[in-house]
Amino acid sequence: MSNEVALTIGQLARAAGVNVETVRFYQRRALLSEPDRPTGGIRRYSDADTARIRFIKAAQRLGFSLDDVQELLRLEDGTHCSQARQLAERKLGEIRSKIGDLQRIEAVLDEMVGRCRAVRGKVSCPMIASVHLAGAAPLT
Repeated sequence: MSNEVALTIGQLARAAGVNVETVRFYQRRALLSEPDRPTGGIRRYSDADTARIRFIKAAQRLGFSLDDVQELLRLEDGTHCSQARQLAERKLGEIRSKIGDLQRIEAVLDEMVGRCRAVRGKVSCPMIASVHLAGAAPLT
């Protein structure tokens, strides 16, 4: 199919793997333009619109917010590579920070599970006791 306008909103949504409300939401967020409606007709979308929605979804899977995606789309003309790289570097930093947080959580939970496995008989559950202690500790 060429890049000519041909798809209804439902066909566009199916081709891009989203629902119609997602297409409308992207239009409200100015991530996707809304084609003119011919007199008495139905708006038609192009393959470029499908590619744009797929780009948005791919960027979201990489952790970019819709605001970030909007910025990436603004920078996509090829002359703003350094700005796009800075945005990606910031996102990478955020992801690495989240990974560090998750690793700390994993270590604490691993220790709690280990304590639970070691306990026998009718005693207070060490995992639940640890959570109670964590809840009583002041947040820093």
